[in-house]
Amino acid sequence: MQADLIIKDVLVFRTPKRVFEKMNVAIRGDQFYYLTNKEMNSSTAEIVDGTGKYMVPGLIDIHMHIESSMTTPSIFSEAVLPFGLTTIVADAHEIANVFGLEGLEEFMKAQTKLDIFHAIPSSVPSTTPELETTGGIIGVVEVEKLLENPKVIALGEAMNFKGIAYDPNSLIAQLIRLCKEKRPTMALEGHIPTIYDEELADFLLSGISSDHTHQFAEHIMDKMNAGLFIQFQGKSITPETMAVIRENELYDFACLVTDDIMADDLLHGHLDEILRKAVRCGLPINEAIYMTTYTPARRMSLNDRGMIAPGRKADFILLDDLEEFKISSVYKSGEKVQPTKYPEQVENFPAHFFQSVNARELTADDLEIKVDGNVNSIKCNVITKAEVETFTKRIEKELPVKDGKLDYVGGDCALILVQERYGKNGNIGYGLIEKPISKKGAIATTWAHDHHNLMLMGNDIESMLVAQKELLKMQGGYVVVEDGVVTATCRLEVGGIVSLAPIEEVGADMQKVRAAMQALGYKNANEIMSFSTLSLPVSPAIKMTDFGMMDTKSQIFYPVICE
Repeated sequence: MQADLIIKDVLVFRTPKRVFEKMNVAIRGDQFYYLTNKEMNSSTAEIVDGTGKYMVPGLIDIHMHIESSMTTPSIFSEAVLPFGLTTIVADAHEIANVFGLEGLEEFMKAQTKLDIFHAIPSSVPSTTPELETTGGIIGVVEVEKLLENPKVIALGEAMNFKGIAYDPNSLIAQLIRLCKEKRPTMALEGHIPTIYDEELADFLLSGISSDHTHQFAEHIMDKMNAGLFIQFQGKSITPETMAVIRENELYDFACLVTDDIMADDLLHGHLDEILRKAVRCGLPINEAIYMTTYTPARRMSLNDRGMIAPGRKADFILLDDLEEFKISSVYKSGEKVQPTKYPEQVENFPAHFFQSVNARELTADDLEIKVDGNVNSIKCNVITKAEVETFTKRIEKELPVKDGKLDYVGGDCALILVQERYGKNGNIGYGLIEKPISKKGAIATTWAHDHHNLMLMGNDIESMLVAQKELLKMQGGYVVVEDGVVTATCRLEVGGIVSLAPIEEVGADMQKVRAAMQALGYKNANEIMSFSTLSLPVSPAIKMTDFGMMDTKSQIFYPVICE
């Protein structure tokens, strides 16, 4: 037998029936060659004893953003391969929002061991230039060019509900039609948080057929009956949602994804951690493997991988323990992965990628809201945030006025602003947020989904000025200030959203940022993502752009002071 590698006496995951069988597996080059329970010998092959080990296909993540790990494709590849992740479909809309097609093409140049396919960023900007300012725009011309690239296999998450459902002349509607015309079998991915019934039908008439947003048990069957393929990210995995999948045997209509994994979380795992969480929440382990290998491959028409069978890509994991999904070793394209701390070659980005935060330094006057008339208090529009999810809502609140200025601190609020940082218009959008922190301080970032302008929040003018100045000096990242003193930073020098530093360094810095936010009293299950999505104008229900506080469904802006 001509083979390069033989795994003997290993328990192989058999995808059609989702069971394990003891077999010998021959691999030739980068493909699985022959599987049998009979004796197998080859004078050319390396022999690996698989006794007591479980062999499963390499994991496939079809909805994720490399930039959420605050690193680059080459560094990301080295970080995730040891966790058994061998293929991804990346939606690089973060770097595209900063640099447009140029940013996306720079990411796509990366030479990685990890197989990286791409989804076209469909929402750059996530809404329209009249609602948020971005560094780049992905329009019809850019999409036509991207559709010529064989690595592009999907239209990334389409978000603009009004544009998709009710405006056939909107940019997103044009992009969807173009994809259907040029690549009629390509997957069209959706971002569908809180629409149901006829509104959902209006949205799905576009041809979009998946959803990865926060899922709730009571709506899963409705979404699946509407034809949606559900992608469960971590926050959607609960005993209740997994029970719906398990009890109705809906394994073929869903998969597991990461969407966003922070740099500090990436130190401990990736899609493998999502799989383990699903199992802890009641998903059978064999079905969890199926939903991280075969169903995502099928969704994206990646027909050369996702199962252990002749002719398929020889990406696989050997497990010491099945229920714990304890990884012994990982093989990519038939070769054993040797974990490394840092890739031999990283991206060589253009010089201007490191000088992209072009905003003026703020003054104390910029952080004061003046009130007309001789009044002691005034009704204001205020954002409230959840302590678990990233959702927000609007309330009206009476706040005190002192010396003709809004005393938002005296009203248990903080000021939040988004400053346009691409040097285009100098916009500053203002808002108020109720009790986001309990101590005197500020938080600032350019990692502000998805427009990635400079976002600043605080209840102390001195701290806010210190945070913004530090962020400008760093050319982007995260800054936390307590009582005028910088307590934590994470520098994201490339476009203000990713770093070329080793992932261990970025992760350690983000852990310090997270701890500093907690010390200020900021509460959320995921502090970083919660804060960064206060600027995401397609996520319920009121968010910030450089134009102000926006109702994300109606796309109406609310003034700070109620009219």
